Amino acid sequence: MNLEQFHDLKQWHQRHLREQPFEKHVWDMVLTLWLAGWAGAPAAFLIHAGGALALCCAMLFLPSLYVALRRRLHAGGVLRCDWIRALR
Repeated sequence: MNLEQFHDLKQWHQRHLREQPFEKHVWDMVLTLWLAGWAGAPAAFLIHAGGALALCCAMLFLPSLYVALRRRLHAGGVLRCDWIRALR
């Protein structure tokens, strides 16, 4: 995801907060874990915690993986995702 897509998704969640608060809370959780990955990776590297470093590096890709999963579920008709249109 690029910065423009992050911004578009944030704007969509702010506009639709009353109708779909759960979507915003899930996205906030994804971004919180992403930020924890950025903050935790240097610390894990410095204390030589290989498992924690691997987990933090994996969390760096979480927003893109979440969006890709939601796109796939939406395309397959399993889950309706209204904010997909905001990313195009």
